[in-house]
Amino acid sequence: MKKVFVNGYGVIGSRITSFIKDDPEIQVIGVGKYSPDEKVNVAISRGLDVFVPEKKLDTFRNFKIVGSIESALNDCDLVIDAAPSGNGYINKKNLYEPKKLMAIYQGGETIYGEKAVSDLLFNSRVNYTKAFGKKHVMQGSCNVTGIGRILQPLREKYGDRLVRFDVILVRRWADIEQTNIDLKDTIEWSENPHHADDVKSYLGKETPLFLRAIKVPTRQMHLHIVDIRFKDKAPKPSEILEIFKNEYGVVTLWTAKGTKEVRDFANTMNFSFTDTNMVHIHANMIESIEDTVKLMYSDDQTGIVIPENHMLMQAMLFQRPYEEAFKHAEGLFHMEEKKKALQEQFAKKV
Repeated sequence: MKKVFVNGYGVIGSRITSFIKDDPEIQVIGVGKYSPDEKVNVAISRGLDVFVPEKKLDTFRNFKIVGSIESALNDCDLVIDAAPSGNGYINKKNLYEPKKLMAIYQGGETIYGEKAVSDLLFNSRVNYTKAFGKKHVMQGSCNVTGIGRILQPLREKYGDRLVRFDVILVRRWADIEQTNIDLKDTIEWSENPHHADDVKSYLGKETPLFLRAIKVPTRQMHLHIVDIRFKDKAPKPSEILEIFKNEYGVVTLWTAKGTKEVRDFANTMNFSFTDTNMVHIHANMIESIEDTVKLMYSDDQTGIVIPENHMLMQAMLFQRPYEEAFKHAEGLFHMEEKKKALQEQFAKKV
């Protein structure tokens, strides 16, 4: 049994621990907390041991803290860093590297420049085995993960028939739980969004990907609008949908009118954290015109990266073959059951 510590208990950390604590091959040592807020008691109520920075122990004196993060890391095989953006690099230098620990970092970090946490950005659909033997690996963000789930099957099917991908990311403003963040009445655009470089880091620098990103005032997922350009006549929509019929983590919906409708259904089905953990192709929006296929899919923001973290953890800790890792993850996440329920709810009208 391997011992794992989750350093951070926010949007990502709370989700990760809810699943990996049920993995019979993993012992969750506990979670790291940096702010003395209500989430400390939430974690304790879920049976988790809470650790805090040694210098902050006195700040948490009103909570049942087990000990310091520094002490927890002395008895650990791997850390899943779920700290706020930018803190992963600090933790790497101050905590993980000195203790020679393996660590997984989240999408708020970078693989470029002086503050790179790793030289590998992970996407299980593309580069699963490249994480074997790595000490530090970055899990891609939700948008970057979703793009990989869509583009890689297309590349495998059509190869050099593809000319380029034009992607517009319509991003949510804040996560469901981030009620302290106000939704501003504006549409913002991003200069030089990192997503294109992140995707090219695992698909290849030569990937003909052109990407723009805007942010809109919603908490209900992201929406990706993709134009797929071919050298010759583009395939029919039915052929595109067939590619994703059995693709893990991708579901085809016909009648959803918006992202909130998908999220609300996930809530009625008691999906954990109202997450689907998937990308949702909106089949009624696909068009094929001359050399171009227009595709739209929504991306389950934070939820989509949680199974990915589990796949990455298996690659780093066990170097398990992909199919075995996939099967093991499915035993925890039940993605096929969720996919079936979503497809039945939003099935094509006859």
